[in-house]
Amino acid sequence: MSISDKILELRKKNGLSQEAFAESLGVSRQSVSKWESGDVIPDSDKIIAMSNLFGVTTDYLLKNNEEKTEPVSKAIPETEPVQDYTYTTENKKEKKSMKSKIIAIIAAVLALCIIVTAIAVPMHFGGIKETWWAINGGQVKYPYILVHGLGGWGEDSGINSVARYWGGDAGDIATHMKEQGAEVYEPSLGPVSSNWDRVCELYAQLTGTKVDYGEAHSAAHNHERYGEEFTTPLVENWGKKVNGGQLVKVNLVGHSFGGAAVRTLASLLAYGDKTECETSGDEVSPLFKGGKGDWVYSVTTLCAPHNGSSLTEALDSVTDSFSGLSSLVGINTKNLTSTQLLASLCFGLAGISEPVKGTYDFKLQHFGLGKSEGGITGVIETINALTSLGTDHAGYDLSPDGAAQINAYTKTVPDVYYFSYAYCTTKDGKLLKGQVPIKGTLPVLYAPAMIMGRYTGTTDGGIKINDDWKPNDGLVSVISARYPAGEQHFDYDGEPKNLKKGIWNYMGTATGDHGTVIGLNNTAEKTFKFYDNLITMVDSLKR
Repeated sequence: MSISDKILELRKKNGLSQEAFAESLGVSRQSVSKWESGDVIPDSDKIIAMSNLFGVTTDYLLKNNEEKTEPVSKAIPETEPVQDYTYTTENKKEKKSMKSKIIAIIAAVLALCIIVTAIAVPMHFGGIKETWWAINGGQVKYPYILVHGLGGWGEDSGINSVARYWGGDAGDIATHMKEQGAEVYEPSLGPVSSNWDRVCELYAQLTGTKVDYGEAHSAAHNHERYGEEFTTPLVENWGKKVNGGQLVKVNLVGHSFGGAAVRTLASLLAYGDKTECETSGDEVSPLFKGGKGDWVYSVTTLCAPHNGSSLTEALDSVTDSFSGLSSLVGINTKNLTSTQLLASLCFGLAGISEPVKGTYDFKLQHFGLGKSEGGITGVIETINALTSLGTDHAGYDLSPDGAAQINAYTKTVPDVYYFSYAYCTTKDGKLLKGQVPIKGTLPVLYAPAMIMGRYTGTTDGGIKINDDWKPNDGLVSVISARYPAGEQHFDYDGEPKNLKKGIWNYMGTATGDHGTVIGLNNTAEKTFKFYDNLITMVDSLKR
């Protein structure tokens, strides 16, 4: 008879339930059940306790024989030899050793499961890179750089306290994005400077270096090579590896003329500029050396004039039509250059008739032009001085011919995601031919939208402005905001998995004017939802 059978027989013979038996030995009922089922052998101290409780010898319990369960005296006779506990002590040691081995095996299995899970899950959903990143501290989030357009400003500009460029009526877009966990920066670029100069300024701010406009470019346009110096980079570790070898990249977001800046920056980082390298030699800026195409993760353009604005072509023939704008933008618009008018419209978009309170920094020190004084009068004087110096300014780059030159030296980068968003605030007119503004268009954009909606012609460079250019957002035609002419593109179908690198993902045309996407004449809910969706989409793309 086994020890389990003996324990069961003795318990029942003495009229004890499992609960009562367990309580008398100071153990759980489950322990008793396991003893009686033979799953577990009691420890030696419990065997001794059972021997005393049932009045049997320990030998009886331990030996597998048919000894009868006759009661014996609980007192051990003097003549009875002292019980030898050698067996039970060694048995206990063996059990402890076995228990330690079992625990060690279980721990090893659990550790293996944890390692396999940590590797298998990231590999299933991402890949080997994601697995390595997870082990080394998680995936690095890439910062978002919000780049303003013509006449705009960044977070460090005094005018931003009067009116936010990124947010307008809706609220602070950058702050909202930060609350969603994004790292966001708003650099300030020359508000009416050329695209090339703005790109050089953007690079210097991101890297914390002195602005270098390039020896060749500066000589060609008769201005100083170097500009403002930035001692602290906006993006720490940009282009460097952290967390298991992850390269710190940036997401570039450009509104209006800022769209040209962000895509040009990505292109120069990747391909550099041969002319600048040959002219500057050893002193060439790292921006013009190329080889840094992997520093940018995504480029997003919002209402960007990729192919220029037909408004610049229409001004000569419709100058008189702008006389009614004076009450809206606070200046006399008669005989203004295209740059003056467009800059004034930007100030009007922000709801500022006097765009400067004392001083407005045009960042034109490399041209020998300092900060503008005296409100809008100083603005006009500064723009006049700039535009008289040649074509190195925003007015020319915003024209279809100027935009064509930008497109000639700017290329997409194979490993970068490109997104473009267009807006339209016009529709086919019933009484008037062409496109007319829809209800809800910002008043300051009614006249430009109307003019662009009717204008056709041919530029000096031979670019035809036909009916396809008429649908517009008040400053930029839809056909221009979609993507640079002739470049490969993909019409987004709503499936993020189908988004492609190295070509333009055209995200469609929304209803609204040039300021809608940055919160002008728009609700906070709609504005913030757009940027929430943008962050979610970009951050979820497979790296």
